[in-house]
Amino acid sequence: MRRSWAFLIILVLSVHNVFAENWPCWRGPRGDGTSLEPNVPVQWSAADIVWQTELPGAGHASPIVWEDRVFTASAIADTHEKLLLCLDRKSGACLWRQTVLKTPFEKKHNDNSFASGTPATDGQFVYISLLDGKEIIVAAYDFSGKQAWLVRLGTFDSPHGYACSPVLWQDKIIINASSNTGAFVAALDRADGRTLWKTAFEKDALSFATPIIRTIQGRTQLLFCGGWSVASYNPEDGARYWVVDGPSQEFCASPVFSERTGLVYISSSWPQRHLLAIKPDGTGNVTDMHIAWRTTDGAFYVPSPILVGDYLLTTTTAGEVYCFDAASGKVHWTQKLGKQYPSAVTANGLVYMPNDEGVITVIRPGPVYQQVAQNSIGQRMNASPAVSSGQIFLRTQKHLFCIGH
Repeated sequence: MRRSWAFLIILVLSVHNVFAENWPCWRGPRGDGTSLEPNVPVQWSAADIVWQTELPGAGHASPIVWEDRVFTASAIADTHEKLLLCLDRKSGACLWRQTVLKTPFEKKHNDNSFASGTPATDGQFVYISLLDGKEIIVAAYDFSGKQAWLVRLGTFDSPHGYACSPVLWQDKIIINASSNTGAFVAALDRADGRTLWKTAFEKDALSFATPIIRTIQGRTQLLFCGGWSVASYNPEDGARYWVVDGPSQEFCASPVFSERTGLVYISSSWPQRHLLAIKPDGTGNVTDMHIAWRTTDGAFYVPSPILVGDYLLTTTTAGEVYCFDAASGKVHWTQKLGKQYPSAVTANGLVYMPNDEGVITVIRPGPVYQQVAQNSIGQRMNASPAVSSGQIFLRTQKHLFCIGH
């Protein structure tokens, strides 16, 4: 009997560990807002708030989670400090704060912040990119808060500010430096920050989109929106596989990829918004051959889309949610849920759709709109949720919340 109980306990713990995930970067472990965890809170109240911690300064950087640590970035206007913060996952206590930069703040859009890029971690170091005047800096800190290195990568020319979230792949850190002049994407060495490759774009243009990396049809592809185009690059050396022109000049939201349909979904932001479903194969310019479907309805601006099975959910910045058939582009339904800058996440087949007022609507994707729950955190929020080990982390204008058990 004792052996049976011991086996059962080990089995339960093993199952929990299989589904417990870190949330190490912008939009989580796969960079697309998906969580594999089955036990994420759906409806919550004040009793489900594990902790609530007031953060210094302000910022739109989303929280990231690695085991017992939570990280995010912030900026203090009075002192011109740009900070990397580390919190204890169990209590919410601030374990350390490091001033990455102390510099006069750059110009920015009213809806941006001075700490909008989400950090990334590999469990040993935390990587962050910020702007020092017009210079892009990338820095690495260990888990004790000690700086391992800091490099200056080049200039960033934008009246709207900066919002680069590093992407980690193998031994590299991918940095989006798409600005009005000298636009490029680069890969740095995690060990010391040295530049491993740097690919300039044919046309300069702003892009705040964070790329994703997928292995598709035998090729590992860095799927990137920037430089008046959507393109696929080899993350090993920065060489381009294929490119789709446009659909317009600038981008904000991240792409997503569906294994089911084999399509990449993107939306341009300015001066027009176009939603495209792209076949991610071929070589060279595939504009005329590889667009599976396109529309201006439901084209998204800032919040990135979410995929669940056959359904693609997008949100216009005005707050109208669209549910598409991912394969055909058919619109199943639309629903107004409030103005939205944060990006949605999905877990256990449900979509958690946050708006700027801190209301998180839980939706079951399908051919008709089905609201499962609606929760309010009671504060404005621009950062996107993080999901880890059955808990949801929400960053508002003033606080970081941990919700769950």
